[in-house]
Amino acid sequence: MSNSTTTIKPHFDLAKRAASYRVVHPEDPAPAPTLRVHPDSARDLIYACGLTKSYRRHKTSVPVLKGVDFAAERGKITAIIGQSGSGKSTLLHLLGTLDRPDSGEIHFAGQRIDSLPVRQRDRFRNEQLGMIFQFYHLLPELTVLENVLAPAMISKGVFSYWRNLRPIQASAKKWIDLVGLGHRMNHRPCELSGGEMQRTAIARALINDPSILLADEPTGNLDQETGASILRLLQSLNRDHGLTIVMVTHDESVAQSCDSIVRLTGGKVERLPTLGIAANSGTN
Repeated sequence: MSNSTTTIKPHFDLAKRAASYRVVHPEDPAPAPTLRVHPDSARDLIYACGLTKSYRRHKTSVPVLKGVDFAAERGKITAIIGQSGSGKSTLLHLLGTLDRPDSGEIHFAGQRIDSLPVRQRDRFRNEQLGMIFQFYHLLPELTVLENVLAPAMISKGVFSYWRNLRPIQASAKKWIDLVGLGHRMNHRPCELSGGEMQRTAIARALINDPSILLADEPTGNLDQETGASILRLLQSLNRDHGLTIVMVTHDESVAQSCDSIVRLTGGKVERLPTLGIAANSGTN
């Protein structure tokens, strides 16, 4: 791989484009719930209590989450499973501050995050969370390197980004190499396989060195062999870098490879025992 610096052509405004996707919510904080969990901020990186969320369908309010309590331990992989439509992605979006609960609280590293003002939530999401999705959400006009760099440009602002371009690109290339795409750095999404697009999305999620990775069906759109390779990559990130991961999946075998499982049932969660493969596996 060449050591020469690759620059991004300034034909796009990532900050403006990112702002167009922001979800704006009312600023009134939700009422404080009655705590039904006993979180340990030294143990649990992110926890939630009493989460409720409903969506309107025509004139009908459809409840999805009904008083959900949830906690994810630092340095562990937690799987969220449940039937289709059970609210798995809704819960993950609430944890990722992409949406706000109707009631309840979400805490990260001991700080409440669901009631933060919109701009502070956006900054928190950009700096502390990495997110990957089933359908990748890569920008089609950008190369692998440019897609991975996008969150760094948004975080630092255009001027600071260009002043610190060399170390930022070095970090991006490090993560691209780690996910096995050093040879595809200047390719666009249309030139990549599904597994390569998901690997690009993982590198993009890691560029700002997040404390936690939220993964929504990361293997759901991939064949079995490619999905297994993505799962091994996530396990290696957890094992080698101590990355906390919360992963939504419909695949029981994927869930059983995690440190703990939370099943959504009737709008609430049920913690299940696991095989502990993630904690003990030495496979790459």
